[in-house]
Amino acid sequence: MTQNCLTLPGYFQQMKVEIELRGLSPQTLQHYLSHLRLLEKYFDKPAYQVSPDELKEYLHHRIKSGVSYSNVNISCNAFKLFFNKVLQYNWSDDVIIRPKRPKKLPCVLSKDEILSIIDQVHNLKHKVILLTTYSSGLRISETLNLRVSDIDSNRMLIRVNQGKGHKDRLTILSLENLKMLRAYWKLYKPTDLLFPGQVPGKPLAARNIQYVFQMAKLRAGISKPATVHTLRHSFATHLLEANADLRTIQTLLGHSDISTTSNYIHLSTKHIASVKSPLDGCDSDA
Repeated sequence: MTQNCLTLPGYFQQMKVEIELRGLSPQTLQHYLSHLRLLEKYFDKPAYQVSPDELKEYLHHRIKSGVSYSNVNISCNAFKLFFNKVLQYNWSDDVIIRPKRPKKLPCVLSKDEILSIIDQVHNLKHKVILLTTYSSGLRISETLNLRVSDIDSNRMLIRVNQGKGHKDRLTILSLENLKMLRAYWKLYKPTDLLFPGQVPGKPLAARNIQYVFQMAKLRAGISKPATVHTLRHSFATHLLEANADLRTIQTLLGHSDISTTSNYIHLSTKHIASVKSPLDGCDSDA
């Protein structure tokens, strides 16, 4: 097999071109390049010199080390693009082996648990960010990239620009959240980005909000393995329990496939508890 003798900046630059051609985000580029650097660090040589057997060894090492499915899955995406499109090695799925997705239900918090966590957040900006994320079912990246003009108080909607998959969508604006947003605006007076960070023109860093959430969860005495993304899962589950239909929830969340949305049926204790056992439903004379 002929190796493509690209310099390190060269093949990383080609990776960037391939990602931009596919319309993927700059964050995806950074994730993919970080996985290539980890591969190079593991073998102490350039990624283009890694053999098929070595790549399988590395993926096996990652899985046995307890790395999450999503992390290994990103590795596989990065390697497929790099080895098969940039280097054109055309390695099969028997080389870049993607692990089976585990059937694990995500954590969900009750409304009372969410409010108790938010009550433990004393910074108004951080409090409003978490409340907006939950009440509108947003990803944290979507919340942090909101602009003042995205809040439509007349129609009680929030516009999400270029969410996951580069899709625009509308989602609901809670009346209680609108009150908090107005109090926040009066104090901070944002003019463009709704939640700007310290760097001009850049939003607040997501890792800061993750830390705030974890500290607040600890103070609230909640031991569930919840993260900021749990707020989005909880939003969908609570809507389902309030009898919202799946198609509406799919639209609000921005899911491409309704099968993704239907997973929330498994998280709804109300839906499960409402089903009668066949034993209780049987004719007693049978």
